Amino acid sequence: MDTGTAGGTGPDPREICALRIGLFLDVDGTLLEFAARPDEVRVDAATRTLLFRLQGLLQGALALVSGRSLRQLDGLFHPLELPAAGIHGLERRSAGGVVFRPAQSVAALDQARSELRAAAPPDSGLLLEDKGHALALHYRGAPQSAGMARASMHEAAMKLGPDFQIIEGAQVVELKPAGHSKATAIEAFMKERPFHGCTPVFLGDDVTDFDGFAAVRNHGGMDVAVGNRVSARWSLESPAATRRWLQELADCLSGKG
Repeated sequence: MDTGTAGGTGPDPREICALRIGLFLDVDGTLLEFAARPDEVRVDAATRTLLFRLQGLLQGALALVSGRSLRQLDGLFHPLELPAAGIHGLERRSAGGVVFRPAQSVAALDQARSELRAAAPPDSGLLLEDKGHALALHYRGAPQSAGMARASMHEAAMKLGPDFQIIEGAQVVELKPAGHSKATAIEAFMKERPFHGCTPVFLGDDVTDFDGFAAVRNHGGMDVAVGNRVSARWSLESPAATRRWLQELADCLSGKG
């Protein structure tokens, strides 16, 4: 099978069609283009229709694996309610609709919330995103404040201790409970129907997706990097290229490709 090139070559859909695959998709930067603010990202009807079609063709073995919360994902893709892992594996909804969340109370982050709000006033260009069990400080609107954003988050993390960790993504730094990742989410999905026994395919665009890439490789699957921030064995140039590749995969699975 083609291992891809720097120019952007995904796994050949015609070869994937011969396999029983489980498809795992990061969202922002992978399936959808970034916006200035996370709440400004939109999903068009064609993308919803494509995901619904793929879910049926894959007999349900399609899941979103995102830094967004489950609540945000459901709002973004409504009326679809797909199997999904939110907040980088911190929460997860199985294909059967069972939701798993951490035991930590959201109140554990109250002091950090207060301190980070003070560090990101409305006129700063920084955006504090409260995900309940996690806090994300975005500096897309103020790239010159990246160092301050990181320092503020690290100071908050030090006060919380080892039960919490910091992860960094595309112009964002995030504080979340430790012990959960996109890899742990994919591993959990792979133990359940309809993913169990599938060849997993994971598409991601950021350093927070590296552990997910490793997880699918451990199962003999395929890791696909989108954009130029990370590398994997296969690559696609952009979210638009991801959607085209998914359309080709759907056509092949339905016998039209």
